[in-house]
Amino acid sequence: MEIQYQGEHLGFGILGNILIIISFTTALLSAISYYFSFKNKSDLINSWNPLARISFSLHAFSVLGIIVLIYYLIHGHFFEYYYIWQHSNSVLPLKYMWACLWEGQEGSFLIWSFWHVILSFFIIHKAGSWEAPVMFIIMVIQVFLTSMLLGLELDGIKIGSNPFILLRNHPDFANLPFIQMSDYLAKIKDGRGLNPLLQNYWMVIHPPTLFLGFAATAVPFAYAIGGLLTGRVREWVKPALPWTLFGILILGTGVLMGGAWAYESLSFGGFWAWDPVENASLVPWLVLVGALHVMIIFNKNGTSLHSSYLLCTFSFILVLYSTFLTRSGILGDTSVHAFTDLGMKGQLIIYLIFFLVLTILLSFKNRKLLAAPSEEDPVSSREFWMFMGMLILIISAIQISITTSVPVINKLFNLKLAPPADAVDFYNSWQIPLAAVIALLMAVGLYFKWKQTDLKSMSKKLMLSLVASLIITVAIHYYFQFARVQLVLLLFTSIWAFAANLDYLIRVLKGNIAKSGASIAHMGIAFILLGSLIANSEKIVISQNRLNVDLGKDFPNNENILLYQGDTLPMGEYYVTYKDKIKDGIHIRYEVEYLKANHSTGQLRKEFSLFPFVQLNERMGNVSEPSTKHFVERDIYTHVTYAELDDKEEAKKENEGYKPGKKYQLSICDTITTSNSLVVLQSLNKDVDKNLLMLQETDLAVAANILVMDVNKKLHQANPVFILRGSEAFNRPVEITELGLRFAFIKIIPEENKFEIEVSEKVGNSREFIIMKAIIFPYINILWIGCLLMIVGTWIAIVKRIKKLRS
Repeated sequence: MEIQYQGEHLGFGILGNILIIISFTTALLSAISYYFSFKNKSDLINSWNPLARISFSLHAFSVLGIIVLIYYLIHGHFFEYYYIWQHSNSVLPLKYMWACLWEGQEGSFLIWSFWHVILSFFIIHKAGSWEAPVMFIIMVIQVFLTSMLLGLELDGIKIGSNPFILLRNHPDFANLPFIQMSDYLAKIKDGRGLNPLLQNYWMVIHPPTLFLGFAATAVPFAYAIGGLLTGRVREWVKPALPWTLFGILILGTGVLMGGAWAYESLSFGGFWAWDPVENASLVPWLVLVGALHVMIIFNKNGTSLHSSYLLCTFSFILVLYSTFLTRSGILGDTSVHAFTDLGMKGQLIIYLIFFLVLTILLSFKNRKLLAAPSEEDPVSSREFWMFMGMLILIISAIQISITTSVPVINKLFNLKLAPPADAVDFYNSWQIPLAAVIALLMAVGLYFKWKQTDLKSMSKKLMLSLVASLIITVAIHYYFQFARVQLVLLLFTSIWAFAANLDYLIRVLKGNIAKSGASIAHMGIAFILLGSLIANSEKIVISQNRLNVDLGKDFPNNENILLYQGDTLPMGEYYVTYKDKIKDGIHIRYEVEYLKANHSTGQLRKEFSLFPFVQLNERMGNVSEPSTKHFVERDIYTHVTYAELDDKEEAKKENEGYKPGKKYQLSICDTITTSNSLVVLQSLNKDVDKNLLMLQETDLAVAANILVMDVNKKLHQANPVFILRGSEAFNRPVEITELGLRFAFIKIIPEENKFEIEVSEKVGNSREFIIMKAIIFPYINILWIGCLLMIVGTWIAIVKRIKKLRS
């Protein structure tokens, strides 16, 4: 008998599936129509183009309809749909609901497809004779992207993942007993919710910006492939240049937004951690920047056509490769924010291989048309050094790609290569020298002339910025005392890159902003390098534990400070007080006052307060997020590394009693903290005196040898016992009265070689405390100013290229 389910709104799912089918079929029809539009030279061309546009319009409408429908379901808490249940809940603030849309793979593919739709409107109305070949490629890409939403299974092969699948039909739920009940929705109190790390304003704008950047890389790719398809292998570069700059602008902004999110929301303490997902978005940007420079060379003197094709096409193919890395589940063990595998790994590989093979075949077919001129660029020409800069960027991208791809290499060749133990130091050892060379080329590049340069005249123009940079470098190095030569080299070259481009803007361009795009963008990148160098290499951890307590290996005393509520302790140039604990919805905020001593009176005065917080999430785990005080010359970055999250006021109702115990699953030598001590599980003792404990001879008894060290470093011993009598398990707890602690040995977990210990504390002798880490990042605002300069400079360059295209 078929179950009549109650409370389901099936009409939305039916509508969603219809829209998915329309989006896929119209993308396919539009691609076919655009293909015949530029291939068919007869009068039929006039009938294919309108059909292509109509099909595209229907496709655009359906993609937008899917987005609106999913957001409506998220907003309305329709948890009968698995995607809605998995990524949202009823308590999520309205401002984060859009982030639910792209948290999952299906939604991220949808947003990517949406941006292609938006960019396609501009292509259709502005591309002229390039519309058909460019839109053909864009619509083929759309066919692949919309196929990711189909959710079909043919002979065991999965094609896409449908965002409108019902919760009761999803494999994770289909066989659960309560799903067989007609009122199963009444049993679902709420959705799983949005990942706590995504509940941040940066994550509302960072992912769509990044996907717009991904979509933008497809346009120069489409122009390049369109040139190969139509035999116009040289004409495509000029109209593709503004789109290449646009891709650099948006993808670069997206990458930088990711860094800003990590700095403000993650607790690793920094802007960039060389995480594989970060790397996967950085590499296409580096290649696209390289593509821009060789395209400019070709546009100027007709050389570097091969390089333009290679880098334009590979920037998009690397976007597809990054999609495979982050969505196939292959980075699950090496990245904190890669997607899990939804069974679409094979589809992603086909997607990647299709466009790679297409590029290779078309390039081979047009190899004669792509023949490079035999004349080589003189060493004293601008084009030569632009080409050298491109090569350095590609070397940088290759190093990042190879190291990031270690899991893929292991999978392909059945190897067991380990990723770098210290990823940051490993990447920096390669990338800092390469960045120094790039900065050097940015310093001198614009001073070279096209074709040939008078080096004597050029040297005179560079002398002022060179001398000024040397003086500034010596002064900064004297102040900071950089420990490594390569850091000093990067310091000098980044300062010179900024100074030389500023000088070029003032003295050569005479302040002409319309022509200043390259120099301002170079100044921005120079400041990004300089700010990253100073802020990361000279950061100072000012939180050092002042109390006579060893915080253990997880909280090194030279990096963490133990603060009891109400106590004031020195920390760096400040004194800090843990003032208050504030419950604010799903957040627990810890007010930490920073104070300074008045030189004349010696009294402490409050300078500012920071509010690091813990976001509570029972299903996905609690997340600690930092709080930062921004000054002109530095940031003070603070986050809580450990805190008791329970409400002590509730527990104080019985002042002499014990609070509810906390259970810990420990291995031998593991350490935990209580409010007044450190606790170490030292070993187990199987030779328990059964007579002393009045146990039966047949009982199995094991004691846990627990070492407890109080704040005065006095040692105590506790030996709770776990007892097994037949099939019944029980325990004999042990108290340390002096510390108000009680230990119980709850169970043994043999498959994990762990032991569950319950620790209870008396309320009367416990004090609220936090363990906190604080870092000073000097002159990090240089980095943020660099980001803005790079964005402004790239935008000016886009406007200049568009004007040239129209002239």
